[in-house]
Amino acid sequence: MNDMIRVALCDDHAVVRSGLARIVAEEPDLEVVGEAGTAEDAVAVARAERPDVFVMDLGLPGISGIEATRQVAEVSPETAILVLTVHDDVAYLRQAFDAGARGYLVKDAADVELVLAIRQVAAGEEYVHPRLGAALLAPVADAQLMGPGGELSAREVEVLRLVALGNTNAEIAAELYVSVRTVETHRSHVQQKLDLKTRADLVRFAREHRLLADDDELTS
Repeated sequence: MNDMIRVALCDDHAVVRSGLARIVAEEPDLEVVGEAGTAEDAVAVARAERPDVFVMDLGLPGISGIEATRQVAEVSPETAILVLTVHDDVAYLRQAFDAGARGYLVKDAADVELVLAIRQVAAGEEYVHPRLGAALLAPVADAQLMGPGGELSAREVEVLRLVALGNTNAEIAAELYVSVRTVETHRSHVQQKLDLKTRADLVRFAREHRLLADDDELTS
């Protein structure tokens, strides 16, 4: 019986793949059996090698890492997929798990955490980056709002409400356990979908749609 955990890697940056391969190779019970830079290559590696664990980036050229995860899970159901990404957002985490991932790790994690996550998903367990674990359990806004540019996601509704309450992007990031850049992206999407330009516009919209509670002292 082979006790080695066979690992495949998918990241569109060769230097990142090299670094990951080096981390894996340093562990006596882990070995790299394949590498890929695109979703198509990842599916081919999964079909040919049937790795125990596939470490998958989300930011791939062409077909996304979410779709790559779905396709790898289809062609090699026995492979545990561990997403390794810059996206520290619960929305991405949920999409990844819905697509078939068994673990989710943010790229600023330490080497030891990557190794731990690989071993854990290989053992049939799930792994979630610690700072996303608490956020995953937090309730999300259930109001669905429509604008000229489309419907807001639950996370975009949360961001809209927090912006309207006067929170800065940094404060919202801390509240939702995401990066400031992620908040900026959500805020931009909200403004585009609702066709609103200023914070005053967002406050007015949030009030009209009863997203704010006890906001008598809120100013626009």
